[in-house]
Amino acid sequence: MPRLFYKLFIIIWLTLATIFAVVILFVNFSHTAPFDQELAHQKRELVLNLIAKALVENGLETAEAFVHTNDALMPPGLIISTVSDTNACMQEKTTATRSVLREGVCYRISISDQAGFIPDNLAVLMPWLAILVSSAIAAGGLARYSIRPLVHLRDGLSALAHGRFDFRIGNKMTRRKDEVTALVHDFDSSAARLQELQDAQQRLFHDVSHELCSPLFRLQAAIGALRQRPAKLVPMLDRMDREVERLDMLVGEILTLARLTAGASLPLKTQSLDVIELLNEILSDAAFEARAREVSITAYVGGVFLAEVEGELLHQALENVIRNGVKYTAPHSSISVSCEMTANLLKIRVTHTELGVGRDEIERIFQPFSRGTEARLEGGYGLGLAITRQAIERHGGRVYASLSSEGCLAITLEILKFLES
Repeated sequence: MPRLFYKLFIIIWLTLATIFAVVILFVNFSHTAPFDQELAHQKRELVLNLIAKALVENGLETAEAFVHTNDALMPPGLIISTVSDTNACMQEKTTATRSVLREGVCYRISISDQAGFIPDNLAVLMPWLAILVSSAIAAGGLARYSIRPLVHLRDGLSALAHGRFDFRIGNKMTRRKDEVTALVHDFDSSAARLQELQDAQQRLFHDVSHELCSPLFRLQAAIGALRQRPAKLVPMLDRMDREVERLDMLVGEILTLARLTAGASLPLKTQSLDVIELLNEILSDAAFEARAREVSITAYVGGVFLAEVEGELLHQALENVIRNGVKYTAPHSSISVSCEMTANLLKIRVTHTELGVGRDEIERIFQPFSRGTEARLEGGYGLGLAITRQAIERHGGRVYASLSSEGCLAITLEILKFLES
């Protein structure tokens, strides 16, 4: 059963026990139990009636003897007196007096009202007032205990609404260990994730601006050189064509990554496709480029793996991994491609003998505009693996990298046969 239930149960139980204890202590201290005043009045009336009957039937001596004999049981202040005016016996009895006429003599029996330090009308209310006060204090403590986390959550949500993703509330509730604490930790995790996304977005804007500025700057330099030396029209136009192609490729990759990120909730346009056959087509095309760089690469992978995928998207994901390897792997090295199949999963592992990626860069190479040390020397924009990860994850799979003890980088793509709903 949840820990919060036990906490509230114990708090409420202790509250009721405290109220009960306060009432008992107050009653013992003030001697004003509930209905105590009513019982005292009834006792006085009973005594008055008994003495009055004894006096009428047996005389004054019998009545006084009865009082003295039972003095310990009699209410304090009991007095039997004579009244000279016999007409006084005609008065109506009260709660504290009785008038008795015997043998022509009027006797008055009275009990003095011993008032305590608390008035009678207030003493009747005191137990209930004690219950009210103690329950109010206990309810206040319980309400404060319950509402404090909500106040912290409200402050946290207000901070998020104003863009303060660095706001945390877990450090304010270190003493609690219940479901509310779990909720607070979930809030902190969400805030941290939003902060990461905001930082990634800012880095992306910075990187896009930087990458676009470089070819544009070279275009401006080529145009300036052409104006100064019109005779170099042809080489300058060739250089401008290359820069335009780079811009076109960069913008295309940025748009692809943006579509994958923005359309993460949209369904894929899938068709039944043999992924192994698609992989072999990419390997066949990559073999020509690999031969030119004197890089050996696996030319063919056997097997059949029919899966429901979006062909163009998966083709781009596989091509980015393989052709990036061919482009950035050192000359005279090799690229190994292997597959492992189960009933519903295909693992494609692309292993590079030399790629210039350090252990601290394994996870960072999947971020946009992030490249290995050697990759920076070869050029490129660092979007290929980011697009690959987005594309494979859209298909319900995953992409990860590992580095062997010999320094060989392996990139593994896991592809599901059927997209999980």
